[in-house]
Amino acid sequence: MIGIVDYGSGNIYAIATIFKNLNIPHKIISKPDELEEASKLILPGVGAFDETMQQLINSGLQEKLNYLVLEKKIPVFGICVGMQILGNGSDEGELKGLGWIPGNVKKFDEKTIPNKPHLPHMGWNTIKNNNNHPIFNNIDEDFGFYFVHSYYFECENEEHILSKCNYGIEFASSIYSNHIFGMQFHPEKSHGNGVQLLKNFAELEYA
Repeated sequence: MIGIVDYGSGNIYAIATIFKNLNIPHKIISKPDELEEASKLILPGVGAFDETMQQLINSGLQEKLNYLVLEKKIPVFGICVGMQILGNGSDEGELKGLGWIPGNVKKFDEKTIPNKPHLPHMGWNTIKNNNNHPIFNNIDEDFGFYFVHSYYFECENEEHILSKCNYGIEFASSIYSNHIFGMQFHPEKSHGNGVQLLKNFAELEYA
């Protein structure tokens, strides 16, 4: 069962609708004891880094999430700011992130962006799959995904970059470390590619 974590940030119902249409068992989870029911987790995210982290802290879910993801190795999929909080911290705020993937969130330098308005990076963009990971099976990279963000995740280790995108600079459009995934774009706004990506995550098998 896919657990969509509701800590007050993200398009949870849009994600739930996709899984419903795919006939994939899922549940919106807002209490720590409910997390045990999930075999995989989605961390949605819309908004600012500190606000999102504070909402997660206030929800009482963080300690249980750390245990399930780091100790029990439950697969997790962070979206937009839900991806950014996987890192150590952000230029956007002062709170610490979850620290599950080494890296920090940086703001785009507007001087490198040729088109106006410079920020946010909003709309459709292509991606480049770095290593043919099966989570991108049957994805049209040229069609791409829908982005809305002014900050990007800078990985400490290149090996954690799953795919790249270009917006003035080349940046990580998705990241991963074993069973932990983060997508800077919004699958729930990305039509067929987004549906396929969430389906792929649901079907990934781990020993």
